[in-house]
Amino acid sequence: MKKLILLFVFVFSFVLAKAQMGYNYKQFGIGLDVNYERGYTNVNRQDEHIGANINFIYNYSPYIPVTAELQFGTLSGGGLIPSKDRYGRQYKNNYEAFLVHADFQLGEVIDYSQSGILNILKNFYFGSGVGFVFNNNIVQRYNIYYGENGLPYFGPATYRFPGSDNSINMIVPLRFGYEFKLYNYYNEPYIAIDLGYVHNLVFGEGLDGYDDPSSKFKNNATNQYRQVQIGIKFYFGNITS
Repeated sequence: MKKLILLFVFVFSFVLAKAQMGYNYKQFGIGLDVNYERGYTNVNRQDEHIGANINFIYNYSPYIPVTAELQFGTLSGGGLIPSKDRYGRQYKNNYEAFLVHADFQLGEVIDYSQSGILNILKNFYFGSGVGFVFNNNIVQRYNIYYGENGLPYFGPATYRFPGSDNSINMIVPLRFGYEFKLYNYYNEPYIAIDLGYVHNLVFGEGLDGYDDPSSKFKNNATNQYRQVQIGIKFYFGNITS
């Protein structure tokens, strides 16, 4: 068993070294993403919006970028008629977020030098991180439908939905995507085009501003929002092998 483990470590180390052999890259980068985003909150109907990210990148290796990211976007949902929300709930969140995340591209561990297919696969990535979202909500807080179309007779017709318009929640992004690298005359990547999907898990009830008791409303799922994004990165700084 010990020999098998040592053999595995040796093979993995050899593949890792060979995948990086002779690869020059720049240590830093800046980037901009445009997102097509949507929330998943206590309000069933959700709208689609366009958002943006600004990124500062440190390349730990050619295939492991560590990124500090600022997000600016809008999430909204619900509506003032029963077909959009049976209680008349409606929110609009002009949020900002700050995250630090790392991506792991397959080129870090595969030898793609002799394979066209692996050379394509090397730029697929997955990653995660942690950050905070700063919620700035405009919320319709009072029940405007009662009885059959709204609250099922367990509260006053003037029921106020609890929650906070402004809050800070921790978020964890789950990231998947592909990066197209463009190379300069010296075969160094200097621009990258990124296509990705990000699903953000939000810990707290601030994303839509509603914090309804689970005894009265279905409120047992983690708030989330997703981003389908396209971005561009420009690399600069010292050349590293």
